[in-house]
Amino acid sequence: MAARRPRLVLLAALAWAAISTLGPVPARPQANRDSIEAVRAAEREAARKAEIERQAERDRQLEAQKRRELEETLRQARENREAAAKLKGQETSAVKDLRGTERRLRETRKRLRGLQTNRRKLDDQLGATRIDLERAEISLSSQRAKLARRLRNMYKQGAARELEFLLSTSTIPQLLARWDFLVMVAEQDRLLLENVTQRKEDVQSAKQRLEVNLTEVRKNANLTARQSTQLTSLRKEKSTVVHKIKTQREAYEAAAAELEKTAADIKRLLATLEARRKQGGVPYTGDFKKGKGQLDWPVRGSLVGRFGPETHPKWGTTTINNGIDIQAAMGTPVRAVAKARVDYTSEDFGTYGQMVILNHGDGYYTLYGHLSEIDVSVGQEIGAGATIGRVGDSGSLKGTVLHFEVREGGSALDPLGWLQ
Repeated sequence: MAARRPRLVLLAALAWAAISTLGPVPARPQANRDSIEAVRAAEREAARKAEIERQAERDRQLEAQKRRELEETLRQARENREAAAKLKGQETSAVKDLRGTERRLRETRKRLRGLQTNRRKLDDQLGATRIDLERAEISLSSQRAKLARRLRNMYKQGAARELEFLLSTSTIPQLLARWDFLVMVAEQDRLLLENVTQRKEDVQSAKQRLEVNLTEVRKNANLTARQSTQLTSLRKEKSTVVHKIKTQREAYEAAAAELEKTAADIKRLLATLEARRKQGGVPYTGDFKKGKGQLDWPVRGSLVGRFGPETHPKWGTTTINNGIDIQAAMGTPVRAVAKARVDYTSEDFGTYGQMVILNHGDGYYTLYGHLSEIDVSVGQEIGAGATIGRVGDSGSLKGTVLHFEVREGGSALDPLGWLQ
């Protein structure tokens, strides 16, 4: 018993040493908490993985949806291209017919203006001829009255007075001189009467010729006016056709491309004019810049087109407007906004139609498009407010408007910043 006790003591000592080496034994509540945290962490990790899987599935679905939308977009684009290909020939033909009709209408209007000018001249000539005829008739009436009085006096007094006038002479030379005088007076009366009668006949003949010419001019003017009316109606019909085509996206884009091409042509033209201005020795100068914000409008009317990008209301396509478009009645006078020199005119400048470009000096230009009539010529110097043409619809897809631009060299400026 005494021998086993030292062994027990030794075992107890070894056990204590082992416990001291391992550290204190944790209490049971702490172990439970660690186990709960581990379970929660595992649950969170599982939830995260599940969310990643769900997000991956949503991404796959979204990708599939976008692919379907892309395929649908490509299909619609392909259908639009096919539709545009079908409309291209129709659009080109319609626009070509419209331009041809506009050309014929422009020529007819020009011929009508010429006939109206001739009619005014003939009216003036006929008026002057009528005045001459009235004067000739008055002169003839006066001469006839004088001759009638003379004949009445001769009848009342008889031949005795002339005989007395002749026989009252004392010498033969006096007798012959008086006889020659009486013959000369009678001959002068006869010639005067014949001249007045002949003049009256000439004036009446001239009057008849003028009346015939005036009648013919009036007939031609009426015929031309009817042709102008018919062409105007035809132009409206063709314009309607073009408008129907224009409502298609590709047709509108074709018109936009044409406008942009014309705008590029305008830019090149202005660059040429500016280069010519700079190479011409003493450059043409003015005080145009000082009038910024104070210039009178070239024509009064509704503003139907503004400077800058213009967006189609249906298709959303965008074109650049280098000026403004002012709606006004056909034939309304278009006036220069400042003194200038006429540098360029054209009766058919693409989508600008009849056009005038004015040089205001120092590199500033103004442009007037869609005119129905041009009243100035290249090289002419004009003052502010001078009439340069008339409002029209040549080349216009907006109806009867004036297209107005302000340029500094080749750069387009907003005209609203220059007008008062």
